[in-house]
Amino acid sequence: MPAKDLPERGELVVCTVEKAKGFGAFVRLEEYPGTEGFIHIKEVAPGWIKNIRNHVKEGQRIVCKVMDVDPSKGYIDLSLKRVNDHQRRETIQQWKNESKAHKLLQIVAERLGKSVDECYQEFGNDLIGHYESLYAALEEAAYDESTLTEDGFSGSWMDAFVEVARENIIIPFVTITGYVEIFSPEREGIENVRQALQQIEGKTEDVTVSVKYVSAPIYRIDVTAPDYKLAEKELRERAERGVAYIREHDGVGSFKRTIK
Repeated sequence: MPAKDLPERGELVVCTVEKAKGFGAFVRLEEYPGTEGFIHIKEVAPGWIKNIRNHVKEGQRIVCKVMDVDPSKGYIDLSLKRVNDHQRRETIQQWKNESKAHKLLQIVAERLGKSVDECYQEFGNDLIGHYESLYAALEEAAYDESTLTEDGFSGSWMDAFVEVARENIIIPFVTITGYVEIFSPEREGIENVRQALQQIEGKTEDVTVSVKYVSAPIYRIDVTAPDYKLAEKELRERAERGVAYIREHDGVGSFKRTIK
């Protein structure tokens, strides 16, 4: 990964505990090679601490918040207690993703007959600047290779980059659920309901929408998509499409995100 100099105040950093003493702990910052930080015992955990080793141990990987940085001395003051569980899990996962991305770029470099540093200089740093992380760029390439081209990237490196991404990155999908109440008192009511449900169901390259009967007049909509934002958008748009159809044919319809 490209070497970084020093973290910024307020940044969350992945650390490995090197020494735990009575007054605090010295840690190595994994994302900043050759950089160490210090956690004062008051910033290890809330309340009075009898034995610091009950909270941190040598070799343990932790996530800390940067409280202060002195660039002239390379001094970094850290806090462990100011990081919640959600922040810890998210930061560790991001770090793991970027570590994996760096290893995948090594494979790309081998296939191109170049060094990793050359790959970062030629296209890696630009990808990070555009997608905010190398792993995100790999995800985009694995999901849809045309995305890189559409975003202005080009070069002989792209085929190898996309190939490695598709071989190693599994795109996560999410599934959400909503409900529609659809009813028609008309003589052609059953057919109208069927047609309304067909307005909801469908499948594209990115999204799958299915409708299942719950109990009259309630139907469940399941939407599977690459992310929650797209899934929510499709759920509401398709549900509204079905409701609009049944209302246009003198029926009754409504969308509910959840039912009791």
